[in-house]
Amino acid sequence: MLLLLCLACTAHAYDSKPDLVLKGDIHSSDNHTYHPVSFTVPPNVNRITVQFDYTGRDQRTTIDLGLLGPDGFHGQDGFRGWSGGSKKIFTLSATDATPSFLPGVIRPGRWTLLLGIPNIRPNITAQYTANIWFGHPGDPAWLPEVLNPPLRREAGWYRGDLHMHGAHSDGSCVSQSGSQRVPCPLFLTIDAAIQRGLDFIALSDHNSVSQANDMRELQPYFNRLLLMPARELTTFYGHANLFGTDEPVDFRVGSTAVPDWNALLREVAKLHGLISINHPIRPDDETCMGCGWAPEKPVDMHLVQAIEAVNGIDAMLPDTGIPFWQHLLDQGYRLTAVGGSDNHDAKLSLTQPGGAFIGIPTTVVHASELSMPAILAGIRAGHVFIDVAGTRDRMLELTASAGQQNAEMGDALIVSTGESAHFTVKVSAPDGARVEMLVDGKPWQPNADLAVHGPLNRLFDWPSDGKRHWIRANVRGAAGELLLVGNPIYVNVDGGRANG
Repeated sequence: MLLLLCLACTAHAYDSKPDLVLKGDIHSSDNHTYHPVSFTVPPNVNRITVQFDYTGRDQRTTIDLGLLGPDGFHGQDGFRGWSGGSKKIFTLSATDATPSFLPGVIRPGRWTLLLGIPNIRPNITAQYTANIWFGHPGDPAWLPEVLNPPLRREAGWYRGDLHMHGAHSDGSCVSQSGSQRVPCPLFLTIDAAIQRGLDFIALSDHNSVSQANDMRELQPYFNRLLLMPARELTTFYGHANLFGTDEPVDFRVGSTAVPDWNALLREVAKLHGLISINHPIRPDDETCMGCGWAPEKPVDMHLVQAIEAVNGIDAMLPDTGIPFWQHLLDQGYRLTAVGGSDNHDAKLSLTQPGGAFIGIPTTVVHASELSMPAILAGIRAGHVFIDVAGTRDRMLELTASAGQQNAEMGDALIVSTGESAHFTVKVSAPDGARVEMLVDGKPWQPNADLAVHGPLNRLFDWPSDGKRHWIRANVRGAAGELLLVGNPIYVNVDGGRANG
């Protein structure tokens, strides 16, 4: 009955093809029986994903689906779930599982797809196919793609919030009755993000990956909002968001196991994770121990990809991260500025003063599609600006060209002495706003009117001295307040991205 078509347990982790394809027949004699389909899970597997389909639905054939671990129905790794006929694809790992399946350690050995046949008519034969993918330690969280398809397949500017907390750490909100504060459930965060018009959010609870299980349940329904697994690595010497992996990470900086931040960052790099240092200029004392960036030993900033330049409403406050980020740019690091609300109460109303509201600020990413790998690739590349007020429609695009070279924010150009780079800045912002151009952090006034009166589209030249520079744009309101924070275009830098 069982035909083993493909066994590729050593296939590359990025191969989209299944590691195992199982095919077989179900006959009318199998009606009202349970049909086991066994397969071998090799060592070093931490996720199993199954895509199952069969023929004969038009003839009322029905095949239900379950999964048994090596211990069958008994023991510590026995029954792992039953979906009936409700799901064509499911996954399970130590951190999360598709609803109706149980998360837990994936032990090597003989596992069994349990097919239940409640109905197949006489003289009918149905064919089933089970595609199986094996995940391995270090795989990015978006694999296999069949489990995490893009929500939109077109390129564009996508708006999101990269920093928030809920019931899986210290996020709390008023209970339904209003009588007490309770851990705030994840669906409230998602609802708030939808109300803010966001395209993606990163669920970044402190050191925890338990929220990944809730996300498995919620993502299929909320198919206009990308839910990205993340966590805030919370140490006594600084905080940083980790994106792109849901594997546990030892965060105990200063311990024997993790002596310093470099050790932690090297471990994260193995997981293809993206690191953003959070609120680096916050206090680092008993009022907020570890909130500020205060490593005891020098940190190799080439292992970091982004800086949370704006946290909540701090863009114009003394503890904003913008000067910290720009100081690193001056040192030659190509780090992407991002923003995050640091929301801890999804039920906060915009009418409440001083709150950290979901979507304020918004990180706006130019990405090839709305998917986790594309959003993270856009952040790594620096194709990002920060909408400080978290609007739905303000825009900032800075591009440049020199000869045959073209660049957008985050990219680099080579411009020889005496030559000029040709810049274009496009802005949508309130009338009375103004574009502020910065060269190496210092204001520079091009020969162009950068006042905003309706949609702005200005061209100007920047003469090169042949040296290394970074050039970026802000947009300020009529009162001088920051509205939009742009990432740099780099001129005459050495080689490719320093922090990829």
